[in-house]
Amino acid sequence: MKGMMMQQSLLISDILNYAADAHGDSEIISVRTEGDLHRQTYRETAARVAQLAHALKAKGIETGDRVATLAWNGYRHFELYYGVSGIGAVVHTINPRLSPEQLIYIVNHASDKMLFTDVTFVPLLEAVKDHLPQGLTYVVMTDRAHMPENTLGALCYEELLQGQPEHIDWPQMDENTAAALCYTSGTTGNPKGALYSHRSTVLHALFVTLVLGAGYPPASKILPVVPQFHVNAWGLPYAAPLMGHSLVMPGGALDGPSLFKLMDSEKVFSAWGVPTVWQGLMTEIKAQRRKPEGFSEVVVGGSAAPRSMIEGFEKLSVDVVHAWGMTEMSPIGTHGKMPEWVKSKSFDEQIDKKSLQGRRMFGVDLKINDEDGNRLPHDGAAAGELFVRGNGIISGYYNNEEANKSAFDAEGWFGTGDIASIDAQGFLNIQDRAKDLVKSGGEWISSIDLENTAISHPDIASCAVIAIAHPKWDERPVLVAVPAGEARPSLEELHAHMAEHFAKWQLPDDLVWVEALPLTATGKVSKLTLRKQFEDYTLPELRT
Repeated sequence: MKGMMMQQSLLISDILNYAADAHGDSEIISVRTEGDLHRQTYRETAARVAQLAHALKAKGIETGDRVATLAWNGYRHFELYYGVSGIGAVVHTINPRLSPEQLIYIVNHASDKMLFTDVTFVPLLEAVKDHLPQGLTYVVMTDRAHMPENTLGALCYEELLQGQPEHIDWPQMDENTAAALCYTSGTTGNPKGALYSHRSTVLHALFVTLVLGAGYPPASKILPVVPQFHVNAWGLPYAAPLMGHSLVMPGGALDGPSLFKLMDSEKVFSAWGVPTVWQGLMTEIKAQRRKPEGFSEVVVGGSAAPRSMIEGFEKLSVDVVHAWGMTEMSPIGTHGKMPEWVKSKSFDEQIDKKSLQGRRMFGVDLKINDEDGNRLPHDGAAAGELFVRGNGIISGYYNNEEANKSAFDAEGWFGTGDIASIDAQGFLNIQDRAKDLVKSGGEWISSIDLENTAISHPDIASCAVIAIAHPKWDERPVLVAVPAGEARPSLEELHAHMAEHFAKWQLPDDLVWVEALPLTATGKVSKLTLRKQFEDYTLPELRT
């Protein structure tokens, strides 16, 4: 027997309509490439998105066509999220930090029809345009007064919208229609595409509001430092309008002083981003001897936040919330909002829990398997590869059958490539990427654990652990570090600092100082690049 209820497709356009009706005065506040601070309400945004949708259709964009963006966080980028998907086309966000070779690959692989870009990236596109699809239409996201001279034959965004109707009856379509396309980065081989649907996007936004938005004061301001080109800014451009919260868009200025000034002036309540960004903000907080006014929460994802960073923010009364996920997961899978029983624990015990990756979000199932594919218990001790399933998780990579062959297990769960444990309370502990574990004498050493302890040393600004081949032990860990100042502690001093947390055999065999660590396009340390840089490195005990 079926229930007797109406059924309407879950569509992204409904999010914007709701925001304009229920939270019409909440704002999108953007640092623009034109150099000023721009404000517009959700009500005003809905009118401009309608103009954009009409303009796209006038340019021949049809259902299923891919429309690319190469842009910072801002209101025009937000408009493209809704205008493109609202007419049944697919918004394809491109990470400008990709190598030219990768950028060329994904634009051609996606067969993009139009490409919208900020002024900043016009030279980048001019350098590769001969390798991009013939007939690709370029649009620069600015007004005529700031339109740069270019060899792209680009259109002007504001002129594209000018004269178009400010209302549209959004088409009704199957909720499984493709809506957005994001490519993975920092992996071996070519990037792989995750093709999201209207259904998966709306459900992910609802689940995010359910857990991460819980307890936010009404009409809070949220700062997505995580870029809109990085897994749709973790779903915030969809979740924030549902909650009625204003979005503060930082543009390309992501350094500590710029973020502090913006957050302070706008009284940002919650800021979302990767640990490398928060290191810069914390440095500015120390220089200012205060936190930005109103700053009460930081959501950390992309990679694990070091314990020392968590402690630093918590001592400023800034609640640290870990979030874990992947491009293939829309992306959030777990959240670090603490239950009441944790809040009653001691400060150190709370930090212990906040250092984990939190508990699963509704709509996401987790399991861990051993090497033979057998399920392991969620007892906090057993560790294996983490597998996931849910409404926001890919069922396959876009146009990539080869990658799909090894992405899923026999039950159809997606393999994350992370080694993890899950405790009886549901807390996830990502111990390492499978490829980043160090296997020494048949025993595994977590590079993440070593890094998070080493970075608490006051003379280390950032660091990474990689495995180096060893004739007896198979592999041994080496710590590559960036100094925080002039001091360079010795390996022995580092061992003394870390000894409380590790057995002697787990400690790094060497400490190598560098000026900077290579980063992936999403701001994570590139272990792949580091391993290439150190492929001819010899451990101290093996040198002759």
